[in-house]
Order: sequence, then C-alpha cells, then structure tokens
Amino acid sequence: MLGADPVRRSVAFLIDPFAKALLKLGITANWVTLVGTVGVCVTALTTFPQGEFLLGTIVICLFAVFDLLDGTMARLSGATSKWGAYVDSVSDRLADGAMMGGVVLFFALSENDTSAFAALAALVLGQIVSYSRARAESLGLQARIGIGERAERTIIFLLGTLLAGLGFEIALSIAVWVLAVISAITVIQRAVTVYAQATLEKR
Repeated sequence: MLGADPVRRSVAFLIDPFAKALLKLGITANWVTLVGTVGVCVTALTTFPQGEFLLGTIVICLFAVFDLLDGTMARLSGATSKWGAYVDSVSDRLADGAMMGGVVLFFALSENDTSAFAALAALVLGQIVSYSRARAESLGLQARIGIGERAERTIIFLLGTLLAGLGFEIALSIAVWVLAVISAITVIQRAVTVYAQATLEKR
C-alpha cells in the first residue's frame, strides 16, 4: 500500500522516532500489535452498532498507526519472527471481523435486513479471502491474486463508514454490497488459481 519510495521515506520519517522510543521503553512489536487490535475491536463494537460512525472511523484510523508501528519496531529491533507474523495475521482477522461485525449489528438493530445480510456476507467472505490464501500457501501453492485484497477492502469499508458518519448512510449500504461482491469474486479467483496449480502438479 506504501509502494512509492517517497511515500515510504515520509512514513519512515514520522514513524521511526516513535518506534525507537517505544523500543527503548522495552515495549515489543507484538504488544503494540495487540494494543492496536484491542483498540480497533473495542471501538468498532461500541461505536458502529450505535451509529457513531464518524467517531468510530476516526479512532480506528488512529489505531491503524499501531499497524505501521509494530512492523517498524520489528524491523528496527531485528525481532521479526514467525510468531510475530502469526500474531499480526490473527490480529488482522480479529480487527476485520470486529469492524464488519459492528456494521452488521448496526443494520440489524436498524431492521435493515438487506444491508445486514450484505454486511454479514462481506464479513464471512472477507475471512475466506484471507484463509484461502493462507491455506494455499500452507500447501506450497500461490494465491496472491484477486481484486479484493485486504488493503482495498479496508479502504472501501472505512470510506463507507466515514460517509455514513457525515450523514450519507446509503454509502455504507453500498460499501458492504461492494465488499460482498468483490470478496466473492476474489474467493473464486483464488480457487481457480489454486485448482490450476494443483492439477498441474498431478501431470
């Protein structure tokens, strides 16, 4: 997501001092990951069901800084590990589930069954998108493909909640439908890719 070198350097310039300060205090990257994840989950599940989308989106975006911090801390300390990667991946799934879960609750409490269904579908399919890649890679296959990667899904989701917080609730309904569709397409794309690789191995 931060592919351009100038952007990377700008982010590093802002994040590195904080990361170094936390490391000097003896705080590890995994603790930062966990604090950020808990913050996102608590925020999403307390603000979104109540329709407090503007507040929720702002706070979640602030906690997103923790996602940048933990990776930087791991890099600076040379403490990158399989355990750290595992914690980071599981934390991402928890945060994603809590954010969409909060929206599901909002639509359910608002008796907007159609949008609640779309949000629930987006939640389930979004988790399958991530699992399908992890499972493929555990089998020695590649599934790094699809129109609905996590970064894209997160941007669409937060744009929807932000606009809802600004009074355009229809934007959130549209966002969850878009997320459900692109997640379904991504699951199919990955299944087709894995199938092609698996059948090729048999030959």
